[in-house]
Amino acid sequence: MADWRKLAKEALLADGRIDTREVEILRKALFADQRIDKSELEFLAELRKAAKSTVKEFMKLFTDAVKNHMLADGVITDSEAAWLRKTIFADNKVDADEIQLLKELKQLAKQTSPEFDKLYAECVK
Repeated sequence: MADWRKLAKEALLADGRIDTREVEILRKALFADQRIDKSELEFLAELRKAAKSTVKEFMKLFTDAVKNHMLADGVITDSEAAWLRKTIFADNKVDADEIQLLKELKQLAKQTSPEFDKLYAECVK
């Protein structure tokens, strides 16, 4: 049986970059049910890490997906914060988009865990 996730990743990254058309396809497919599950979020994180370059729309898709998943119940848990930490520090730096994402999560969450608060304090100075 084919590994569809691997196949999709290879197809999307055949040229090393994610372009606007690919973002449109991803957004339509991933948000078809209007919710992002853990495996979909992991897939986007893998694409983000593996791509040599992406268009701005990809980061918007990624942040929309993170917010959709993490804020589904209004609470950002320690395990979700640990995933965020791993994802944000995957390239050993925190960029402006990641800081903005953390600010939006903090503002929109009904409740945040101690692990998220610690991550937020480290990144948003």
